[in-house]
Amino acid sequence: MDSKARAEGAVWAIGLMSGTSCDGIDAALIHTDGTSIDDFGATLTLSYDGAFRARLQSCFGGKGPVAAVERELTERHAEAVRQLLALAKRQPSEIAVVGFHGQTIHHAPAHRQTVQIGDGALLAKLSGIDVVNDFRSADVQAGGQGAPLAPVYHLARAQGLAKPIAVLNLGGVGNVTWIGDDGMLLAFDTGPANALLDDWALRHTGKPVDVGGTLAAGGRPSDAALAKLKSDPYFALPAPKSLDRQHFKALADAALSGLGAADGAATLVAFTAWSAAEATRVFPAQPREWLVCGGGRHNPAIMQALRAFLPCPVRSVDEISWDGDALEAQAFAFMAVRSLRGLPLSFPGTTGVPKPMPGGKLHRGA
Repeated sequence: MDSKARAEGAVWAIGLMSGTSCDGIDAALIHTDGTSIDDFGATLTLSYDGAFRARLQSCFGGKGPVAAVERELTERHAEAVRQLLALAKRQPSEIAVVGFHGQTIHHAPAHRQTVQIGDGALLAKLSGIDVVNDFRSADVQAGGQGAPLAPVYHLARAQGLAKPIAVLNLGGVGNVTWIGDDGMLLAFDTGPANALLDDWALRHTGKPVDVGGTLAAGGRPSDAALAKLKSDPYFALPAPKSLDRQHFKALADAALSGLGAADGAATLVAFTAWSAAEATRVFPAQPREWLVCGGGRHNPAIMQALRAFLPCPVRSVDEISWDGDALEAQAFAFMAVRSLRGLPLSFPGTTGVPKPMPGGKLHRGA
């Protein structure tokens, strides 16, 4: 992009995301002033090996070897920064800030608790770049849900698109951003996405994901199991609302008991699509279309189920030239710049916080 077209005060920023699927680190480079994005740089994904993924998941709920895992997690993120800079042929001095989400191991906003492990000071030291982390705590302490946070980035990316639209992110948990004609935002976690299905696939096939949706495609959803899953009180709560990755685990274990591998996977796919469709009940107006990002969009069974459950067109964000694999990492780069400038990250319509809230903690690099 011609530098003359760039926003005044825009800087290069790196975003790092390790989502609830616990499959790896997404890293992305963008050029932004915190209100618009005028250029996109390199992206990459560093996958976690099975052993580290297991150690990471052992810390859910604040249990297990949290301190040791946090250090290793931070070192892996520093390596992601190093590789991204090498790929982009840039020096640390050219980067204004790193947005470091860390890994959520506990999320209970009703108790004003949310925990993302990841040592921001250590990452700043290892990378030599200023780091912003701990994006959610200020929102939760102010009475918000602390999630989802990407809606402010979705709004920036959606300039020029016909509205209203819904942006559905399918990570470990599903979340949706509804964007109105006037830029109004409504956002919340819809329900499960990949986490339950990944855990089911690992248990029944030894693979950490249902590759290509083939397991689910070979089964049929159980109406009885779906009825049990739909009974979760979460779906009756008003929006905005948010979920811990483990929220549905006990219910799913009980509901799917006795089902074969394929039928269980098919049931979880149907549950994911149904919960997204339930979200439409609280939208101020029906969206013109649903744009799907996150790892779940790579699963044909999930995409087929969404098209069956939703009453309007459903397509991957890649079809409108958004990078669906890098979108959340880009969002945290964007939010890190907003944090540096004291701009709000969350809003009453996105997390339920009483007023627009800034957030994040700054750690100075070398």
